[in-house]
Amino acid sequence: MANEYEKFDKDELILRDELAIARTHLANERTLLAYLRTGLALVIAGASIIHFTQNVGWFMFVGVLCIPLGILVAVIGIMRFRKMRMDMIRPRSRT
Repeated sequence: MANEYEKFDKDELILRDELAIARTHLANERTLLAYLRTGLALVIAGASIIHFTQNVGWFMFVGVLCIPLGILVAVIGIMRFRKMRMDMIRPRSRT
């Protein structure tokens, strides 16, 4: 499956295209930061719930569930960021 950035392979880019690619890079970084912020918030929420619940059944379960969920969200964000970055870099590195 071809990616949408391969159309920039053969031709010289004009300023508009360069700026669009720069905006896309910045959007990708903002998305990574949003994933990391959400993951960190879930881990902190889970730790806080565990600390303050004093072993109250289902509430303790929610706290324990938040920690791996937060880590998973952060890992998914990093994987998505790296994939998008490689998709954007690969066509540019062929020139």
